[in-house]
Amino acid sequence: MVGDSTAAIGSVRDLRSLPKAELHLHLLAAMRPATLAELAAEAGRTAPDPRGFTSFAEFQQVFHEAYEATSARPENLQRVVAELVEDTAADGGVWVQPHFDPHSYAQFGSADHVLEMVVDAGRQAGERCGVGFGLTIAVSRHRSPEDAVRLARFAVRHAGRGVHALGLTGDEAACPAEPFAEAFAIARAAGLTSAPHAGELCGPDSVRAALDHLGATRIAHGIRAAEDPTLLDRLSGQGISLDVCLTSNRMLGIVPDLAEHPLPQLLAAGVRCSLGTDDPLMFGSSLTDEYVIARDTLGLDDRQLADIARTSLQTSDAPSELIAAATAAVDNWLRLGPGQEAWAAPIVLSS
Repeated sequence: MVGDSTAAIGSVRDLRSLPKAELHLHLLAAMRPATLAELAAEAGRTAPDPRGFTSFAEFQQVFHEAYEATSARPENLQRVVAELVEDTAADGGVWVQPHFDPHSYAQFGSADHVLEMVVDAGRQAGERCGVGFGLTIAVSRHRSPEDAVRLARFAVRHAGRGVHALGLTGDEAACPAEPFAEAFAIARAAGLTSAPHAGELCGPDSVRAALDHLGATRIAHGIRAAEDPTLLDRLSGQGISLDVCLTSNRMLGIVPDLAEHPLPQLLAAGVRCSLGTDDPLMFGSSLTDEYVIARDTLGLDDRQLADIARTSLQTSDAPSELIAAATAAVDNWLRLGPGQEAWAAPIVLSS
């Protein structure tokens, strides 16, 4: 792992026991490295070292191998979903909402069937682990706006039945947000959250476009907003949240050093932020690791970390009763001293 989760235990509050939501990760890239190796071997393939990439092409090859590993049979995809939920629970997560497009698995049947299969696998694992599960349907910037509209309408058909948000992934520089406005308007009209990627590869204008054209209320990454004080004021004033991925930003060169990450600046400006893992298969960082980095490298105190966890819950698409129970548990985590977190009452999720 990139961070050392064990550093969170002992003389400081245990960050694993801090209830939190995981809102920024991609389903395939949440696969365990051992699972990738095993499934690839079953198919007669040799999986690359998922953390040995030295170029974007090699990074994309890991995604390709993860897809090949899960596309052989439905049980493989269901396994990845279940393990994702288990890993979330191990990090104190009570809600997980990966980005996913079921149309990629046409060999398993209709997109509706694939979606229901994934949602069922997530919910069954969640019942065992005490974790709520939902999906953000991922629109690709590299496909046409017409495809995005079709995907938005698909998401709307499943709104409230496992689908909670519409996302937008891909290269911001090559494909700006404006052409996807219609798709996001359709999603918002049906009550889905607008949660596009922005402000990672491009600067503040990309974040502003996500707000102006997509009606974003939750932005994946968004950290380049720190370069524009006026935009920071807007994000703070409108309560827009950023789903920040510290390790991802460092490993992809968005920030030169974790110690220079703008998360503290964003928080100081009043911008709501959560923490996520983005692509843990490639980056090797767990959700607990991200909180440890925020504490040990960026110097955030436990009250700030609790605020981040609270934001992740309050800005999630989890059921209201789950949010209420989990935020109360965050308050309890903060109230208790180091080493006392085990005395906190567990969160019980209704089915």
